[in-house]
Amino acid sequence: MIGYVTLGTNNFEAAAKFYDELLGEMGAKRFMDMGNFIAWSNGPSKPSLAITKPFDKKDASAGNGTMVALHVDSQDKVNAIYKKAIELGGSDEGEPGIRMGTFYAGYFRDLDGNKLNVFTM
Repeated sequence: MIGYVTLGTNNFEAAAKFYDELLGEMGAKRFMDMGNFIAWSNGPSKPSLAITKPFDKKDASAGNGTMVALHVDSQDKVNAIYKKAIELGGSDEGEPGIRMGTFYAGYFRDLDGNKLNVFTM
């Protein structure tokens, strides 16, 4: 159902480096780079995550209650991607662990304060 998610950034170069490394851990690569908009995906027909400076020229801000969830296929990958996010300067919003049933997730914020999680079930 979801085609792509776009996150605003105030430091395009730092955000691009953060997501190149973070999403690279999931096998995602840049598939669109228009200078002011970059999107990563695992394939042309797969959902993607993008960054941009807001088109209205105002500062980017993290949405209250907004979160992007990144699916992976193992708890080891959840742990590795969460750890990578923190190493890259992201901030902790909840270390990896079981949340309910078989839902295993770690929560973090990117350099602009956008909240993400990485999970497996």
